Amino acid sequence: MRILIIGSGGREHAIGWKIAQDIQRDNLFFLPGNAGTANLGHNIAGDVMDFEHIKEVCLANQVDTLFVGPENPLCDGIYDSFKADADLGHIAVIGPSKRGAQLEGSKDFAKEFMQKYNIPTARYQTFTLETLERGKAFLKELSAPYVLKADGPAAGKGVVILDSYDEAAAELEDMLKGKFGASSSKVVIEEFLSGIECSVFVLTDGKSYKILPVAKDYKRIGEGDTGLNTGGMGAISPVPFADDVFMKKVKEQIVLPTLDGIQKEEIEYKGFIFLGLIKVNDDPYVIEYNVRLGDPETEAIMLRIKSSLVALLQGVANQTLDQVTYEEEDYAAATVMLVSGGYPEAYEKGKVITEELIDSDDVVVFHAGTAVRDSEIVTNGGRVISVSAKGKSLEEVLSNAYEATDKITFEGKFYRKDLGFDL
Repeated sequence: MRILIIGSGGREHAIGWKIAQDIQRDNLFFLPGNAGTANLGHNIAGDVMDFEHIKEVCLANQVDTLFVGPENPLCDGIYDSFKADADLGHIAVIGPSKRGAQLEGSKDFAKEFMQKYNIPTARYQTFTLETLERGKAFLKELSAPYVLKADGPAAGKGVVILDSYDEAAAELEDMLKGKFGASSSKVVIEEFLSGIECSVFVLTDGKSYKILPVAKDYKRIGEGDTGLNTGGMGAISPVPFADDVFMKKVKEQIVLPTLDGIQKEEIEYKGFIFLGLIKVNDDPYVIEYNVRLGDPETEAIMLRIKSSLVALLQGVANQTLDQVTYEEEDYAAATVMLVSGGYPEAYEKGKVITEELIDSDDVVVFHAGTAVRDSEIVTNGGRVISVSAKGKSLEEVLSNAYEATDKITFEGKFYRKDLGFDL
């Protein structure tokens, strides 16, 4: 296989790391990639939303599989673009069609889908500026805290949770009047669910499926889950409360109905389904769908997948996933995200990164926001590097990961020191 991975984060580095175990360097490409992916394959400059350029790259490098890392190209229809192009139709795209990507691209679409196929989720209603007063009335039917979600993608900032009705009503009006642009022209108001969250990843060829390792990520910048939301400060896998009993419910109440709905709606879907779940009184509820692997969970779960990822992707491409053996390692894994000072608000780039850590069997470093400048690796984003470790227990892997973080330095480096505190 000759594979092009589009994206530039830790997720894409981790995916490339796993794929590189099965294919040669000359057969692996990243667009645009980062300083870490350059060690696994060939980085190619470009914008992940420039489909014409991606086409040219695929044809010039005889790519036969396109792995789409981030959500925006999927929501914008890169799958459909490739399938409609006679020159590209032979290329397997790992990711859903534009319609399938609506499960992530539109909160309203996702909630309607869940309601239609009896998938457990929070009570909700959707409102526009024309129905603003009805939205405020619906808020009064709910108890605090209040959950407001911009319908479309909003760079991770479109979900707001507020403790007072007055704040929620004002926020609803601001959102509908354009706070998040077109993404909040519709706003979903949800009943707040109290529980503990986890991430379940499903790989499907549209018919059969594999459930990948379960993970739990930590979004808040501050320890004890305080402060602003981020793209993710770390993750652990497995998740102790996601035992066999819980996962049986997830499979029967969520995974199978979701796949059944995809088939009944005749949605083309060859790729990953991310289930953002919350456990409420021992039962799983869907908070959100994503249509790609999560970040930073990917940097943890890739260490726990024993099977060949290339073989799994071939099964997806050929719709023979049910014939591919899938196995997980029986150890634990965790990833700690090192971020720039000031993140998730204003931060500086271009800080030189010094690393005295060599990848080992137990610790792997995945680059996220990095670049090469004058032969030096420098920071190039808010989330800079994830340090992933594996071991016999969660305590062991976190200890290994934290010890390794001390060997990576850059000005302003910050990370959470309490991953797994709630387990």
